[in-house]
Amino acid sequence: MAFRAVNSRRHIGLQQLSSLAWAGRTLLGPMKSCKFVVDESTNESTLICSAVRLMENLDLTSAAGQLLNETIQAQNKEFRTGMSTLLFLVGAWSNTILECLQQNVPVSAIVSVMSEGLDYCCEKVQCLQISLHDVNKELCSSSVRPGTSESKSSQIPYDSSLNPQIFLCFQKDISASEELVPRNSCFPQEADCNFNKGLVWPLASLGSVASLVRSLDDKSTPVISGSGISASSCKQKLTHSRYFSTVTKSHVSSHPGDSQVCLSGQSAYTCECYGLGHLAMALSHGNQPSVKLLQSIVAYQHERAECSGSSQFSVAEITTCCLPGLPESYSCVCPGFITPVSPEQATVIKYFQDKSLWILLMDGDLTEHYRHLGFTKPRNVKTILEYPSLQEGGSGDSWLSNMLDILISLEVNLVLVKGNVCEKLMERCITNNILIISSVTQNVLSAFGEVTGAQSITYLTQLNASYLGSGVKVELWKGCDERAMELGQLVPVRISVQGIPLLTAVLTTTVASKMQLIEDQFWTFVYRLHHALKDGKVFLGGGAVEFLCLSHSQMLAERSVKLADKNAVKEFHSPQLAASSSEYKAVVLQALAAGWNQYLSVVMCNTAKAASEFEAHTLIDHHLQKAAKCGSPSAFVLKEFRRGGMFRGCSIPFIDSEEGVKVYDNVTAKMEAWRRALDLVLLVLQTDAEIIVGPRRSQLLNSSTPVMDSRGCFQTEF
Repeated sequence: MAFRAVNSRRHIGLQQLSSLAWAGRTLLGPMKSCKFVVDESTNESTLICSAVRLMENLDLTSAAGQLLNETIQAQNKEFRTGMSTLLFLVGAWSNTILECLQQNVPVSAIVSVMSEGLDYCCEKVQCLQISLHDVNKELCSSSVRPGTSESKSSQIPYDSSLNPQIFLCFQKDISASEELVPRNSCFPQEADCNFNKGLVWPLASLGSVASLVRSLDDKSTPVISGSGISASSCKQKLTHSRYFSTVTKSHVSSHPGDSQVCLSGQSAYTCECYGLGHLAMALSHGNQPSVKLLQSIVAYQHERAECSGSSQFSVAEITTCCLPGLPESYSCVCPGFITPVSPEQATVIKYFQDKSLWILLMDGDLTEHYRHLGFTKPRNVKTILEYPSLQEGGSGDSWLSNMLDILISLEVNLVLVKGNVCEKLMERCITNNILIISSVTQNVLSAFGEVTGAQSITYLTQLNASYLGSGVKVELWKGCDERAMELGQLVPVRISVQGIPLLTAVLTTTVASKMQLIEDQFWTFVYRLHHALKDGKVFLGGGAVEFLCLSHSQMLAERSVKLADKNAVKEFHSPQLAASSSEYKAVVLQALAAGWNQYLSVVMCNTAKAASEFEAHTLIDHHLQKAAKCGSPSAFVLKEFRRGGMFRGCSIPFIDSEEGVKVYDNVTAKMEAWRRALDLVLLVLQTDAEIIVGPRRSQLLNSSTPVMDSRGCFQTEF
C-alpha cells in the first residue's frame, strides 16, 4: 500500500536513531568493549567506552542525531549512569516501531500503547525494589561464616617503603564484626578527626575492612586496625615472597581515653566494618579498581562523619586527578587537592615547603577581558579596540603590573582560579613566588573556602585582606615509593589544610588513551552509589528488572488478543486505548517486549553468558516459560535472583572474592533512562509522521493510515 511504500522511504528519523544506537551495542552491560572513533579528515582516533563519549566524537549532522545526543547528555548531567541503556533502547524500540509501521499500525496507537505499556512495566517492577537496610543486612550477613573463629586474611603486599605519609589498605577479614582504629596510635595529633596529611592506598581485597595505618613521623611499627595491636607483636608467616604475609588475629584492649575511629558502615548489621562497602561492590558491576578507591573514600568519610556529624557519603567532597604515565597500581585516594602543574610552578612549590600559605579563591577567569555573567557595559562608551596586544608599555602591560602589585602587597602565596589564567600574568607570578592554579572545580573552591575562611572573588580589584584564607600547605605529591613524581611536562602537587574534607582520587595508567575511560568509569561508580543512597533503595540487577518487564509485556500482548475490548481497557485504565483494536495493541506490546528481549540478549552476549544471540533468545524463552508456569513472574525473578541463577548473571565474580557478588542497579536512574529513550523515539516518530503526511496527504487517503487533519490531530480512515 501507499503507506508502506512511504514508510520505507520517509521514516528517516527512526532509521537514523537505529543506526546510531547500533554503534553502541558493545557498550551495554558490565563487560564493555572499547571502540576507536576515527576522524577521517585527520586520521586521528579516540578510544571510547561509553555512550556519552561516543556521541561527543561522532559527527551528528542530522536532527535525530542531535536530539539523541541532547537526551544522553541530559541523562549524564543528572545521573552520570544509564546512558548506555538509554542508547540501546532507543535503537531497539526504533526498530520495533518501524516494524509496527510496516504492519500499518496507526501512529496514535503506537504512541498510546507504548507509553501505557512502559508505565505498566514501571509499576510492576516496584516489587523488585529493595531498601538499602535490607540490602546491607543481606550482604553483610552473607559475608560472615557462622562458627568461624579465625578470619581469612587476604595476602596484602607491604613494605616500609610503601608508606610515605599515611598508608591505609583494606584487608579481607570475613569474620570481623568491628574494625576500630585507636586514633592516638595511628593518626597525627593535629589531624582532628581526619587525615591531616597522607596517602590512602587501597591495596584491597574485597571483603571486610581492616586498615593498616602509619604516620609519616611515626617510625615505630605500623598498627593493624581491627586487631588493635602492632604488627611486631603478631606472628607472621611468609608466603611466596617477603612482600606477602598473613597476620593472625589477637585482642589487646585499647588504652583508656584513646578516641576510637570506627570504619564501619551501619552498626546495626553483623558486618559493621562495611555498611557501604558491600553496597559499593554490589553496584560496581565488576569495576574492581574503582571499588578499591571508593572503599577508601567510604572509610575516610565515615570516620569523619562520626566525628563531625556530617553526611556519611558526599560526592561534593570528591575530586579526581588524572596522571597518565604511571602504572595503574599507583592509583590511590589522598586527602586534600592533588593537581598536576608545570615544572616551572614546581620550583615555587619547593620554595613553599613546610610553610603556611595565604590563599585566594577566584570564581571566574583571571584575564584582562573577563567579565562575569550578566555584565552590562556602561552606556555612552564607544569601544575603539576591545582586545589590544599586550606590548610593553601598552594597556595590557599596565594591567599585568597592577594585578601583580595587588597580589604582592597582600602577600598572596596561592591562587586557585575556576577558569583560565593569563599566561603572562602566571609567568610573572612564578618569578615572584606566587603559585596560580587554573581550571579548579567549584567543589574544590568551596572546600578550601569553608576550612580556610577565604571568600571567592570575581576580579582581583575586589581583593582585600578579609577575602584571604590561611593555613594552606603545598608539597610535591609522593607516590607509594616516597618519591616525588615528574611525568614529562607535569609535576603532581598536593595542596592541603588541616580539617579539609576534600579527597582526591588519583587515577593513573600507562596508556594515555585509557585515561578518560578510567575517569568516566570511576565517576559512574561514585554516582551510582550516590543515587542509591539518595533513593534509599535499589533494583535487583543482572537483568532481573528487564526480564520482569519483558514477561509482563508479553502477558499483556497475549491477553489483549484473547480478551474483549472492554476488559482490555480495564487493564490499562486509559480511554485512549479504547480507540485502538486489540490487534493493534498486541502488535505494539509485542514491539515493546521485543525491545526488552533484545536488551537482555545483547547483555548476555557481551558478558559471555551466551555464545550467540540465538542462544541468548533460547535461554530467555526458557525462563519466560518457567515464569509463566510459576504463575507469578515477580516471585520467579526473586527466587532466581537469590539463587544467583537468572541467566547465570546475577552475580559478578571478583578476583579477591571466593564467591560472586550480588548485582544491584539504581532505581530512579534506570527508569528515567527508559522513559527518556521511549519519549525520544515517540517524538521522532510523530515528527516523521507529520513530515510524511503533510505533502503526501492525497496519496494516503485511501489507505488505513493516520492522517493529520487541520486541527493537528491524527485520524484513521478505512
